Amino acid sequence: MQLGRVIGIAVATRKDEKLVGSKLLITQPISPEGEFMGAPLITVDTVGAGVGEQVIYVTGSVAARAIPQDHAPVDAAIVGIIDSIQCQVRKE
Repeated sequence: MQLGRVIGIAVATRKDEKLVGSKLLITQPISPEGEFMGAPLITVDTVGAGVGEQVIYVTGSVAARAIPQDHAPVDAAIVGIIDSIQCQVRKE
């Protein structure tokens, strides 16, 4: 699982039939401190997340299992909305 922030919405009027009804969100990976890391990706929302929220997302084969449709072409899925993060960052 990875941390991210929803930074936008992707609208696709034509998509695989197994994705019809799914909300597609643009998610930016973040560090535990909330700093942007890497490139944004399109994620399928499974929990009702919105723009600006910090989320937990999964990628790869696990993401396809996060949605109810069997064999859906999903590579990244939001599986949780973060209420708060507490961590101790190690200084090197």
